[in-house]
Amino acid sequence: MKAISKRLVRNGREVDGDAVSIPGGSTGSARCRLYTKNEQFHQRGDARMKKTIAVWLIVVWALMTVLAGCGKKDDGGGQGTEAGGTTGTSDEPVEIVFYSSNGDPAESFDYRFGNSIRKKFPNYTIKYIQSTKGNSLPELIAAGTKFDIFFISTGNYESMMFDNGLEIDMDPLVKKHNVDLSKLEPTVIDGIRQSSGGKLTGIPVHTNNMVLYYNKTLFDKFGVSYPKDGMTWDEVLELSKKLTRNEGGTQYYGFTTSANHLLRMNAYSIPNVDLEKQAPTINANGKWKPFFQTVFLDPFTDAGYKEQLDKTNKVPDLNAFLKDQNVAMYAYLSSLVYVLPDDLQKLNWDMVSLPVFKDNPGVGSQSYPFYFGITKLSRHPDEAMNVLNYMISDEFQMELAKKGIMPVAKNETVQKALGQESPFKDKNFKAVFHNRFAPIPAKAPYDASIVAIYAKYADQVIKQKMDINSAFRKAEEEAAKTIAEYKAKK
Repeated sequence: MKAISKRLVRNGREVDGDAVSIPGGSTGSARCRLYTKNEQFHQRGDARMKKTIAVWLIVVWALMTVLAGCGKKDDGGGQGTEAGGTTGTSDEPVEIVFYSSNGDPAESFDYRFGNSIRKKFPNYTIKYIQSTKGNSLPELIAAGTKFDIFFISTGNYESMMFDNGLEIDMDPLVKKHNVDLSKLEPTVIDGIRQSSGGKLTGIPVHTNNMVLYYNKTLFDKFGVSYPKDGMTWDEVLELSKKLTRNEGGTQYYGFTTSANHLLRMNAYSIPNVDLEKQAPTINANGKWKPFFQTVFLDPFTDAGYKEQLDKTNKVPDLNAFLKDQNVAMYAYLSSLVYVLPDDLQKLNWDMVSLPVFKDNPGVGSQSYPFYFGITKLSRHPDEAMNVLNYMISDEFQMELAKKGIMPVAKNETVQKALGQESPFKDKNFKAVFHNRFAPIPAKAPYDASIVAIYAKYADQVIKQKMDINSAFRKAEEEAAKTIAEYKAKK
């Protein structure tokens, strides 16, 4: 008789199949032994032998059925892998500590993540360390503070994790816990691998992209048709011209944007740094020039902009759109709906997809994911991975989506739930997924510093204090210096 081996899960740990859990009973040893007495078989003949064998075969079959049934039953020691369950983790009480340097208060963390995690894992104590004065990442490390999971947006994530030596290769844990990364938006996985030499040093839990917000009151005031999903930059610029005017002593602007985010999430997927050469791309990649021309120069050449820019030396920004309400269209992060809901409540607004370039149809901004990474400081990496596995489950992703937080799940049902429980559920949330994501290029640890330099000179182009070529030269010089200083410290 061949030995039959099964794997069961007990208290989150794999045990051999001969330790069988029987409902209502205790764990015992299921073994089948055939005891035969040769002299009896010789005396009773072939008929008796066949009858005995038949009886024992029935017993063996019954025991195998019990084994199979117990092997399929969850004994209560795990959370179930489909919704982010346990594999090889302990069900013992542990503390899982999260830290982010984005300064979010505990209430925000609990609303988005903490409350759901605690409900799913009642044996885990979920703690969040808020970044405050005297509580920065380097200060925590110097103080010997242990935390299991670090999270922040892409660009900042690579810089802070890599520079502080906190990253680990999470692929072995992903394999151990049967984490299915294929159900996630592929560009957000590819992006972190490119920046990590092919390793998985972070898992995206939610993301962001850029959309075009618009003030319906201003469009109505000036009799201009609302923008639509799928528009090109040229079409949006034509709308902007109709809305840029001075009326009643108030200067109205057709369009403005966040230069930093448009650069960081550019639709052409231009990297800010050539990682092989360790050099800035601003003057080397030919796509930067038409990009700057289209989004940082052409929209701001109207006389109305120039007059105000000369007077105030300030580009219309988010406050101009939300509070002054003298900007008709603003290209910004889709997360605005849950970051500043009170301000949006005071505005008659809606949103459409980010305009696309004619030579890059259907492609919007890059995804702007928040990566969550298990750190080298973690005392409980298996349990931390158990939590992350749950956070990318359809169950948790659905909760995020309903709140208006952009999920990373590819599941269309999850995506269609975006904003269902938001105070703005009647808005055009489908605009968020209208465009395809541009691929995320590899990012250097100092990427955020380079983006800030490029944005600084984009501001000079918008204000028309510097032409594009001059801005590129200055940006290249400054970025090269920043890279050299970074390398010298290493």
